[in-house]
Amino acid sequence: MDKRIGIIGTGVVGTAVGVVLKHKGYEITSAYDIKFESTKELVERIGCTAYTSPQEVSRSADILFITTSDTAIEDVVNSLADCGAFRPGQIIVHMSGAQSSEILDRATDFGAQVLSVHPLQSFASVERAINILPGSIFSIEGDREAYDTAVCIVETLGGEYFFIDRKAKPLYHAGACVVSNYLVTIIDFGVKLLESTGIPRQMATRALLPLINGTVNNVENIGIPKALTGPIARGDLSTITKHLDCLEEMAPELIQLYSWLGFYTAQIAVEKGGIDHKSMEEFQKVFIKQLAPAVNAS
Repeated sequence: MDKRIGIIGTGVVGTAVGVVLKHKGYEITSAYDIKFESTKELVERIGCTAYTSPQEVSRSADILFITTSDTAIEDVVNSLADCGAFRPGQIIVHMSGAQSSEILDRATDFGAQVLSVHPLQSFASVERAINILPGSIFSIEGDREAYDTAVCIVETLGGEYFFIDRKAKPLYHAGACVVSNYLVTIIDFGVKLLESTGIPRQMATRALLPLINGTVNNVENIGIPKALTGPIARGDLSTITKHLDCLEEMAPELIQLYSWLGFYTAQIAVEKGGIDHKSMEEFQKVFIKQLAPAVNAS
């Protein structure tokens, strides 16, 4: 693609995207970041021009990436709009998972098209981002007229993609948060259960890592619900009852979280075929008994 690309926000994502696209033959013409050191790093790596204002970057670019922090995107767009720095035919892209393309809509008043192109990844550093962008899966939403450009960008980055509706973006992001953020919560929950038996926290974490990695591998290789194992998947209600009795005695503050997770897991066990609907209801009745005080209190 022979369109000129500008980048506002040269943190981890902006820098990584600039480097990868440049290496794939895109023309990265300009960059700006409120922290000049970040802009300087990108300039040194790919030879683009460092501008002193976002308006200059926007006016020089056919495709403008706004890869600032999520909270700064709207301010950048408003600033560019107030200065008339958008133009007809320009394509404005952000890569936020939490924000939809709606946050870019002031650009459409000038005839620009807007896109959200989000990689389902967690980037700890620029080098890590450069390495794992290829093979990532991206969500695309925004102006349909600009979808071809979004697809070209994603394919150039070596990724796969799917399209979502703008109004569904918060639910999409919630799914990503559950898998990324709440996985940490679940692991911490398991570690706390082991700690309750007297196992030191660091040892508990190390002891659980093979189970964690094995489960993730199973999800990758055989999928959900087949990857589900354990007492609920095999219909072992007596083991679950023992768990609950011991939790009540030794870690009562954790029993409700265990019960909510168990209640949901029973539905997955039915999908796997490990138990039938009657068994699921028996499991869920046991969990509801533990959850009833919390539900009634609310």
